[in-house]
Amino acid sequence: MRASRKRTFEFEDGGFITLVVLITVGFAYLLAPYFGAVLWGVIAAIMFQPMTARLARMLGGRANLATSIVLLGLVAVFVVPTILLGISLVNEATNLYGQISSGQIDIGKMIHDLHAALPESVQRFIAQYGLTDFGRLRSEFGSSISSSLQSIAGRLLTVGQGALSFVAGLGVMLYLSYFLLRDGERYGNLVRDALPLHDDTRDSLIQHFLLVVRATMRGTVVVAVVQGLLGGVIFSLLGIEGALIWGVMMGFFSLLPAVGTGIVWVPTAIYLFATGELGKAAILVFCGVFIIGMVDNVLRPILVGRDTRMPDFVVLIATLAGLELFGLNGFVIGPVIAALFMAVWTQQRDRKLAASRAASEAANEARRTAEANAEAHPS
Repeated sequence: MRASRKRTFEFEDGGFITLVVLITVGFAYLLAPYFGAVLWGVIAAIMFQPMTARLARMLGGRANLATSIVLLGLVAVFVVPTILLGISLVNEATNLYGQISSGQIDIGKMIHDLHAALPESVQRFIAQYGLTDFGRLRSEFGSSISSSLQSIAGRLLTVGQGALSFVAGLGVMLYLSYFLLRDGERYGNLVRDALPLHDDTRDSLIQHFLLVVRATMRGTVVVAVVQGLLGGVIFSLLGIEGALIWGVMMGFFSLLPAVGTGIVWVPTAIYLFATGELGKAAILVFCGVFIIGMVDNVLRPILVGRDTRMPDFVVLIATLAGLELFGLNGFVIGPVIAALFMAVWTQQRDRKLAASRAASEAANEARRTAEANAEAHPS
């Protein structure tokens, strides 16, 4: 009878676990259209819920007022500037394309000038691959731009739906952020208590997760914004066309360790050197190395700290894989998953070492006991 009850209990328990997994997967699938909005709502809560709680205490416990103030601040500091940047970026790209189409910016002439400034050995090497037909290069470049614009024009029919989706996603993010900022601690406790893990393992992983998310956001977003802003300003002061676009690109590439902003300013400096703009090239190299580059070396260790530092190759692979799988959201998801992967296996190693030490101590204690018994009762 007991064995039958035990088997019934195990079967029902397994069935409930299966039901929990299936419903959780179904709920995640349901949220998939607003995955980005939910992700950024959770990130906003993780980053600013402690600030909201402190502000609520300062306001005499008025949590709704404190949450509204923090949320309005987030909209003013992050949402509105991002929208304005997107509009300016579209305008700059349109203006740049107009200059290329009208011949004000002649890509073929730029390539020809760069080729003429190269050493003869390099010119012969390039000639071997048939890259000296500048007319053809210019034609292919213009054709690729035209194809891109045709693709964009084809999407204009759905611009209304896209705008509606953007507004809906933004609304979901702000709505979710409000409740998570106000009641985030209570919801966090509910999730923590429901996790099927030992208390010490659960608390350690949650603490590491929060630490990694905050460090990732500080160490990537802040550094990207600062480097992109500095790069755009420097390009603008040097009179380089499309400074806003280059600044945004430098901010984006700053997310990738070992690549960084150099992928933008180094080729630009080489072109300026090759075309005789030695002063501008020297200034760009100096600023790239000692201003833009030093931002990463100085700010990132301060913002991230040593507790969440991962090898650069892990960060690079995780970021690229995250961007490939999740789009722009992947620059957060990739490093967080990699950090949690390392944390889980570090805990597994620590548990195994602790078990090994405990077994060794038990064996030593048993040996000492046996030796003491042998001394007390000699044969």
